[in-house]
Amino acid sequence: MSSADESAIHPHSLLQALQSLLYLLVVALFILTFSVQPFRIPSASMEPTLLVGDFLFVDKDISTAGGFVSLASTGFIQRDDIIVFHYPVNPSKDLIKRVVGLPGDRLRLRGGHVYIDGRAVAEPYAVFRASAAESYRDDFPRVDRADPGVDSRWWIQMHTLVANGELTIPADSYFVLGDNRNDSEDSRYWGLVPREAIVGKPFLIYLSLDQAASSLLNFARWDRTLSIPR
Repeated sequence: MSSADESAIHPHSLLQALQSLLYLLVVALFILTFSVQPFRIPSASMEPTLLVGDFLFVDKDISTAGGFVSLASTGFIQRDDIIVFHYPVNPSKDLIKRVVGLPGDRLRLRGGHVYIDGRAVAEPYAVFRASAAESYRDDFPRVDRADPGVDSRWWIQMHTLVANGELTIPADSYFVLGDNRNDSEDSRYWGLVPREAIVGKPFLIYLSLDQAASSLLNFARWDRTLSIPR
């Protein structure tokens, strides 16, 4: 057999390679459709953890232990988890915040800092940028006076959950806050996140675009690309 014959690609081998590639594409499409969802950060409420222009992959498989993405998913919601969820006021819209209160917790804020069952919670992710003091925002829960931005249905429900200056989180519900604590509309203003409204947990920043970039050379924040949000 000549060297030319030995180096020739057999049509059957080429067909097998194309079939394998097609199989991988189908599997990838299945994973992206049913287990992973892309999400873009639209606001500054989670700064500095997440920036406007960050593009994330969200692990939607949190119904069983382990989840699909072993990098981040634990299969259940824990305190400090960042979650994507359907906005309770408008379920057609998705939001992203951090879980600070779990079912059964007695929660309050003093000076913007979270206390659970009477004890201060360590919050290395939270920032408190200079802003005018707001008693409702900073010393939650307040049932004596409503903030103009509070959802009316939440204001009514909140009264049934508050005792001795603490809010008790009911079963299958979560209290979420933005890391940018003084510039975030969150559970303080529109209420709790039901378990069934949770879409998943972000596990990877796959791209980060700087909208304020002055040139094509620095349009992306390359140091954030392929990083894990925490």
